[in-house]
Amino acid sequence: MLEAFNLRVLLDYLTLFLRGLWATAWLSALSLVGSLLVGILACGARLSAWRLLSAAAGVYIAAIRSTPLLAQLYFLYFGLPSLGVRLPEHHTGILALSLNSGAYMAEIIRAGVLSVSWGQIEAGMAYGLTYVQRMRYIVLPQALGLTIPPLLGQAIVLVKDSALLSLISVFELTRAGQILTSERFMPVEGFFTTALLYLLIYYALKALSSHWQKKLIFVPSP
Repeated sequence: MLEAFNLRVLLDYLTLFLRGLWATAWLSALSLVGSLLVGILACGARLSAWRLLSAAAGVYIAAIRSTPLLAQLYFLYFGLPSLGVRLPEHHTGILALSLNSGAYMAEIIRAGVLSVSWGQIEAGMAYGLTYVQRMRYIVLPQALGLTIPPLLGQAIVLVKDSALLSLISVFELTRAGQILTSERFMPVEGFFTTALLYLLIYYALKALSSHWQKKLIFVPSP
C-alpha cells in the first residue's frame, strides 16, 4: 500500500492541509477556552450549597455525558434555527465542542477542587479572603495544576472531536483529507497526512501541558 504513496500529490495539496491545520488549531483553541470556562462554572455550580443550582449543573453534566457529541452537534445545527437562532457553522461547532467537553472538564476540575486540603481554605478564610478570592488564589491554581494530565487527555479528545465539524460544512483538517480523497481518489495520502498532523497537535499540547503544570502545581515548603 505504501509503495504507491504519492508524495508529489501531497506537495500539491500542502497549502490545503496547512489551511486545515490552522483551522483545526484555532477552532480547537477557542473550544478549549470555552470548555474550561463552562467546566469551571459547572464545577462551581455543582459544588454550590444551593440545591437548585447544584441539581441543574448535575442534570447538564449527566445529559451531556450520556449523549453522543454528534447528536448534540446536529441538535444545535438544525435545532437552533428552528427556534429562530441562526449561528454561523463555525460558531455552532465551537459551541457544541465547548458544551460537550465542558461537562467532562467540570468533573475533572471538581475532583481537583475536592483534593485541596481544607486547612488551606481555612487559612484563606482566616486572612479574610472572600469565596471568589479563595477560589482564585488558593483552590483553582492547585486544582488545575493537579488535574493537568486528565485535562490534557480531554483536550486531545476535543481536538479529535473537531473532525466532526466537517459534517456541518466546516473546513478543518479532516475536511482537507476528504477533499484530496474526493478529487484524486487517494485516501491513503489524504488520511495518512491528516493523522500525521493530528499527531503533531498532540505533541504540541503535551509540551504545553508540561510547561503549565510546573507553573500551576502547588509544592509545599518543607
